[in-house]
Amino acid sequence: MGLRTELFAAHQAAKAKIVDFAGFDMPLHYGSQIEEHHVVRQSAGMFDVSHMLVSDLNGAKTTEFLQYLLANDVAKLKPGKALYSCMLNEAGGVIDDLIVYKISDDRYRLVTNAGTRAKDLAWLHQHATAFAVTVSPKADLAILAVQGPKARELAATVLPDELAKAALALKPFWMTESGQWMVARTGYTGEDGFEIMLPNNQALEFWNQLLQAGVKPCGLGSRDTLRLEAGMNLYGQDMDESINPIESGLSWTVAMQNARNFIGRSALEKLKPSYKMVGLVLEERGVLRSHQKVIVPGIGEGEITSGTYSLTLGVGIALARVPIDTAEHCQIDMRGKLLNARVISPPFVKREK
Repeated sequence: MGLRTELFAAHQAAKAKIVDFAGFDMPLHYGSQIEEHHVVRQSAGMFDVSHMLVSDLNGAKTTEFLQYLLANDVAKLKPGKALYSCMLNEAGGVIDDLIVYKISDDRYRLVTNAGTRAKDLAWLHQHATAFAVTVSPKADLAILAVQGPKARELAATVLPDELAKAALALKPFWMTESGQWMVARTGYTGEDGFEIMLPNNQALEFWNQLLQAGVKPCGLGSRDTLRLEAGMNLYGQDMDESINPIESGLSWTVAMQNARNFIGRSALEKLKPSYKMVGLVLEERGVLRSHQKVIVPGIGEGEITSGTYSLTLGVGIALARVPIDTAEHCQIDMRGKLLNARVISPPFVKREK
């Protein structure tokens, strides 16, 4: 038996298929991963992502600390704004990717991945001491992601009154809070929506209210196909401590415009990239999978890092790390047979404005 979120009983009651994910017993789907994928693209679905780690950082030098810790620069944030970034090691490898929220000048919130929980906390504590920053993991909070074109309007009907109006007024990558509740206009599906942090003891009631409002429960399976269609990296597949963000398609998250010293900067400045991250669309029948070999005739070889069958587009798609001179076409080695693929810049599916 693994760790369980506050909503585990709700998942069982909904007859979810439970699987191990990063040491947690989590719902893979509630009967049909395909239906869950489509409901998020067409209406609204909700995901229990309470297995992710929420950490609050406090102290007069918290901004200075995060400027040193993260590859992206929190100095660009105003209170209420969120930022996506990587946390790097000295060699420029990715320890984890995360979202950081600026709540006030001396208080920030980080949301990091479940599978990297122990090493992330150790890394935070190791470097926070020199800045007199307090790191407080928030095990008392649950996180629900409500995603889809109708997600915000449906979620707002059951949010506490003091949050609903402010939440609907949020711009993308902004947040609002009231008491222990935080609502952010962020997500991991490529669709609009909210990620809502709230006390564990109120999570089940809120989950049930969302159900009654017409929001459908969705599991990890559809979350993965949705994020891949949106061209979003998954830690442990598309990047890890052995891979730098430049060769992971995340150069846009590295702020090197000024002289700010951050962990990993020196290694990135010396880097001469040999590979780049691209999107692949299979031009023949088949399903692309992680670790399949990518062959670029006359140039070299690469590897698929994440692959699936796009339920929205009806074709095989993938993220792949390929030689930097790769142009518009390549081939995929699928059990000894070479299949043609087109090289694109993700995302594969773009949300309608």
